[in-house]
Amino acid sequence: MTLRIHNTLTRETETFQPLEPGHVRMYVCGITVYDLCHVGHARFMLVFDMVQRWLKALGYRVTYVRNITDIDDKIIKRAVERGIPIRQLTEEMTAAMHEDIGRLGVEAPTHEPRATDYVPQMLAMIGTLEAKGLAYRSSNGDVNYAVRKFPGYGKLSGKSIDQLRAGERVAVLEGKDDPLDFVLWKSAKSSEPDDARWDSPFGSGRPGWHIECSAMGCTLLGEQFDIHGGGLDLIFPHHENEIAQSEGANGRRFVNTWMHNGFLNIDNVKMSKSLGNFFTIRDVLKHHDGETVRYFMLRTHYRSPFNFSDANLDDARHALTRLYTALDGVAADTVPVDWAHPQASAFRAAMNDDFNTPVAFAQLFELANELNRTRDPATAALLKGLGATLGLLQQTPRRYLQGGTDGVAEAWIAERIAARSAAKAARDFARADAIRQELAGRGIVLKDGPTGTTWVKG
Repeated sequence: MTLRIHNTLTRETETFQPLEPGHVRMYVCGITVYDLCHVGHARFMLVFDMVQRWLKALGYRVTYVRNITDIDDKIIKRAVERGIPIRQLTEEMTAAMHEDIGRLGVEAPTHEPRATDYVPQMLAMIGTLEAKGLAYRSSNGDVNYAVRKFPGYGKLSGKSIDQLRAGERVAVLEGKDDPLDFVLWKSAKSSEPDDARWDSPFGSGRPGWHIECSAMGCTLLGEQFDIHGGGLDLIFPHHENEIAQSEGANGRRFVNTWMHNGFLNIDNVKMSKSLGNFFTIRDVLKHHDGETVRYFMLRTHYRSPFNFSDANLDDARHALTRLYTALDGVAADTVPVDWAHPQASAFRAAMNDDFNTPVAFAQLFELANELNRTRDPATAALLKGLGATLGLLQQTPRRYLQGGTDGVAEAWIAERIAARSAAKAARDFARADAIRQELAGRGIVLKDGPTGTTWVKG
């Protein structure tokens, strides 16, 4: 079965054929690095990490670009609030992002361009758009895109310009011919720091958000490429505007397949700081290991709405524990996946059906059940091999079952076990019981045996 992907642009699930045989070029809109990544960021990062992993499993060479937006209104505001240079803030937040998504097993993309390194390419594209009559200089010094002059505007969101205009609630801003027109180049403001501006033929200023991705995508992947991804919230206006800019400048189709992951809610409510249900990845990793979070987010189909809750995370932990428990104690060599095996074949069919991870995960549990019956090393190797295509099941089972890869947590558990042993030796059984209960409260189950005390995650 060949790979089929749902294309937001056509609203159909289509057979995927890369422009260049054997080579997939994919762009995903990355993070605006002014603060720590939240769980919504984790979802799109994991979805497209899964996509690029599966493409590689199918034998494709993948050039994966995931950008960093390192100049933006929020970045400028945060840097000013903290009294530090913009570059210092963005370096700090980029390092934090890498640390956090690394704990989720997200692989580095082929290229991770920073917007500020591509300002010349942005200016060149803006110049082309102006020369073609698609961009105009406004009275306030900005350069705007004239959406009504691009015939295809609205094709990604499935709405005409008049429909989009009817839903627009803001008045025409100073210098704009139409509320839907968007900024390509922002004129520098006297209140903004010097490191927030560049010299240009259009005057001192900085790029608009939308032009950044068009310039980086076209520079690194070509004027036309295979896949562009992001969250549903980016369809309009960001991705719609990318199409207008890129196709307006280059005169050809920008992207063949557009992929968008579903919205994330917290306990069935939209995540919002004002509602007090806003969580960073670091908040979650204080209580749950990275592989559990990865499994939890990937077991829901990428296009479906995703509900984030502690109860669902606990359920994911128990499910992943079942898989690792099946592998525990069975030697499993690293060997190529036998795609002729019934479960492997069903797994591949599911993943080739628009990355249907819920059905694919069901095959992992079928294999785990078989492994529990047979304790067959070949079955264990197949289970690990299929898990690897999703970035799962690559720890030693004992390590996962004893708490995952959080070294601080393991050191703390060892210290509490030693303290309990000392309390028992001193016949302070009340304290020993209190420590056992403390560990149980963290999901750590102690097992006393003739050779000492061991523990597992409950």
